[in-house]
Amino acid sequence: MRDKVARKVCPAQTAAVPKEGRMAILERVRKALHEALGRVALAGGLGEANANEIVEWTIERPKRAEHGDFATNIAMVATKRAKKPPRAIADALVLELAKSDVIRSAEVAGPGFVNLRLHAPLFHDELETILAAGKAYGRAPAATAERINLEFVSANPTGPINVASGRNAIFGDTVGRLLEATGNRVTREYYINDFGNQIRLFATSVRAAANGEAIPEDGYHGEYVVELARFLRAKNPELVEAGGDDFGRLCVTYMLGGIEGSKALPGIRRSLASIGVNFDVWFSEESLHRWGAVPAALAELENKGYLTSRDGAIFFVTPSKDGKSGDDKDRVVKKSDGNYTYFASDIAYHADKVARGYDRLITVLGADHHGYVARVRNALEALGLPSERYEALLYQLVYILRDGQIVKSSKRAGNFVTIEEVADEIDEAAHRKGAGSDALRFFFLSRSANSNVDFDIDLAKKESLDNPVFYVQYGFARLSSILRKAEAQGFAIPKTLSPEAWSKLVHEDELAIALRLSELPDVISAAADAREPHRVVFYLQDLAREFQSYFTRMKVDPILPPDSVRSAENWEKNWDHGKTNARLAWILAIRNVYAACLALLGVGAPEEMRRPSDADEAADEQEKSA
Repeated sequence: MRDKVARKVCPAQTAAVPKEGRMAILERVRKALHEALGRVALAGGLGEANANEIVEWTIERPKRAEHGDFATNIAMVATKRAKKPPRAIADALVLELAKSDVIRSAEVAGPGFVNLRLHAPLFHDELETILAAGKAYGRAPAATAERINLEFVSANPTGPINVASGRNAIFGDTVGRLLEATGNRVTREYYINDFGNQIRLFATSVRAAANGEAIPEDGYHGEYVVELARFLRAKNPELVEAGGDDFGRLCVTYMLGGIEGSKALPGIRRSLASIGVNFDVWFSEESLHRWGAVPAALAELENKGYLTSRDGAIFFVTPSKDGKSGDDKDRVVKKSDGNYTYFASDIAYHADKVARGYDRLITVLGADHHGYVARVRNALEALGLPSERYEALLYQLVYILRDGQIVKSSKRAGNFVTIEEVADEIDEAAHRKGAGSDALRFFFLSRSANSNVDFDIDLAKKESLDNPVFYVQYGFARLSSILRKAEAQGFAIPKTLSPEAWSKLVHEDELAIALRLSELPDVISAAADAREPHRVVFYLQDLAREFQSYFTRMKVDPILPPDSVRSAENWEKNWDHGKTNARLAWILAIRNVYAACLALLGVGAPEEMRRPSDADEAADEQEKSA
């Protein structure tokens, strides 16, 4: 399904005009088909049916370019109501489409599909729209949709960010970018689990290390614990001696903020920022207890009859135990020793989110938290709050591979691999700060959240077209290089063209890529709706391959005049400057779409890159001449 775009069509929607004020290619094709079907109906070609009764037909991108720009099953869908053979309806439709200023040609295929080819000005119009929009192409013009709280990462502040939390961070951040691109107002929130037994155990571990004592067997180990202990012993010896809750809060503060210059303990905030992830809100679990939000939420549940005591503990009574809610167990909210559970904090936390006025609450969680979703919804329902606002996005595991083997431990962190050290290793290999972040984001986002990620660190370090992120970034750098060389040769890069000037862009591959560019708004919308950033990765990879293929094959008809042409006397008189201008505007449009996609993915867009050893010779020669 990656190589075709299908949309169901309702005739009442065929004339819908995008917010930009110009009808997009797909909408114009829909409208042309609906109008042609209407004329077929008026001529009796649909029997007693009329065009408005024919619904749920689709327009698709064919898998093979020779089948046209689009294909539709409209005739096959119409046959039931029209009580006529689909090919007869298709033949009549083709005759009517011959009058269209949108459809250049139409032909019947198979049992009644209709393959469509479009007039070139449609592609030119869309390219003009892309040039006008720049990097904003495909984005909603204003934030008029939902107000969304997006909570992600929320890893315990008892260790550095590991690669699993890194996937959470990258996935959540990119979902946020997609939601913003489609007109939503997104608040990115990190829930700090700074209350309870794990924080006490972490503080005990750090204090033991600071005092030169053995860390408890079930405590926290690793270089970062020793470094934090050493730092706090030197900076706050009195708190180390006193211990207690204040020392625990101090430990959390430095886990979040880090120690300046430390490799072992850069800090959660800094680690996340290094991979392009930043938060608007850092919400403390401890504050819910300090301000009485947890007991207040439980008191509300008790008043509504949703709490019960059993063996000295207090349980939340699940509203429905018929299995439909996804949770059929009562859940402990206060243990027999008087301590609150994490679930008690979570109830108060999500009630607080609703009170802050969000239309939607999205949380990104590991796949092992699937049962958590029903618990939160049940709690919101019991409190009389809109449980349908809550949504959880689940993601699978990450495996770091080196020499084909899974890396299970870290020099810095002990028994897990940190996101920081993976990024640092790739940065060092690439001799570029940010290369590691780019690789991590691209590799992680190239798989559905429902699939495990095998991150091959050896491949990610290669300056080779086998490396998927390098391949895409090299494509952007190549586009940038063409535009630079054009300016060096004295060509002005057009920011807009007249219809007459665009008419020089006629090569089938160029128009096919223009059609691919026009898909971006739909790709962004679908990726945001489904919370699936990998759709943007797939789209960008397809675009990169198509342009690479075009560029490789166009040595005989280069975009810019090669040296062999420019060395001839009066070469300017024989060179088709109009075609070059149209192609340069087309290149700029492709570059804009590239930039928009890379920005959505949080991946850098380098304008210059070293030529990889496995670059295609024909394409390389073309680039040199360009």
